[in-house]
Amino acid sequence: MWTWILWTVVALLVVALAGFLALVLSMRTKNRRGLGVIRRFGKRFGRPIELRTAGEPGASAAVIRHVGRRSGAPYATPIGVYPMDDDFLVYLPYGPDVDWLRNIRAAGSAELRVEGHTHRVAPQVVEPAEAMPYLSGRDRGVARLFGVTDFLALRRVPVAAGGTT
Repeated sequence: MWTWILWTVVALLVVALAGFLALVLSMRTKNRRGLGVIRRFGKRFGRPIELRTAGEPGASAAVIRHVGRRSGAPYATPIGVYPMDDDFLVYLPYGPDVDWLRNIRAAGSAELRVEGHTHRVAPQVVEPAEAMPYLSGRDRGVARLFGVTDFLALRRVPVAAGGTT
C-alpha cells in the first residue's frame, strides 16, 4: 500500500514540475500557443478571484478600468503595480500585446484603483533599465525567471477640480 501512495506522490510531483517548466518556457520564449493557454486559464480562474479585492487597501493587486476599443464595453482587469516615484509601474509578462493595454492605448487613459484610491493614468512603455530599480529583489528575480522584458509606466493624469488623481 505504501508503495502505491509513494508512486502517486512522485507522479503528482513530476506532473507539477512539468507544468511549472512548461509555464516558464512558454513565458520565456513568448510562445503564442503556451501564452494563450496561460491567459485563458488566468481569465477563467484567476481574474474572478482577484477582482473581489483588487484595488482595495491591503489587496495584492490593483484594478485597471478601461473601455473596449471596438465594443465600447467597460472592463476591469486586475494587475500588479509598483510605486514609481509619483506614478505606477507594471511588468508585462505576456508582452505589450494584451487586450487591456491595447484598450488603454486606444483610449489614451484609464482609471486605476490602488489601495483604495482611484487615479486617472496614461500608459507609457518604458525600458527595463528604467523599470528595474523600482522592483524589489524578489520581483526582479521573477522578471528574470520568466524573461520579462516589457514594462509599462502608468503616469498620473491631472483631473479637473472635484476628481481624484
